[in-house]
Amino acid sequence: VQLQACGGGLVQAGGSLRLSCVASGRTFSTYTMAWFRQVPGKEREFVAANFRSYGSTYYRDSVKGRFTISRDNAKNTVLLQMNSLKPEDTAVYYCAAGLRLILSSISDPRGYDYWGQGTQVTVSS
Repeated sequence: VQLQACGGGLVQAGGSLRLSCVASGRTFSTYTMAWFRQVPGKEREFVAANFRSYGSTYYRDSVKGRFTISRDNAKNTVLLQMNSLKPEDTAVYYCAAGLRLILSSISDPRGYDYWGQGTQVTVSS
């Protein structure tokens, strides 16, 4: 599986961005898809996930109510709609795919098998 992420950019606080990640392969619906983010000097942190074909979604507390993860299995695409952006959302955002994740480990980056190349999101104050 190869993941190609795009959609990052520079936006003012309060603005919106939509990230997209397109996956290769024919078994996309069987993967848990997630977004992580990372700033220099810090560990990669979980942002949101869409759990396998069940479609249930999970978010880190700081983005709940502002970010929405969705997937289109027909297009092998996962989206992250980010609204009401804050300067602390500034990071490189990565999409990830995991085949054998269990729900309790959905926020652990070590459980994901494939990663996109990252896209920079910068939120100015």
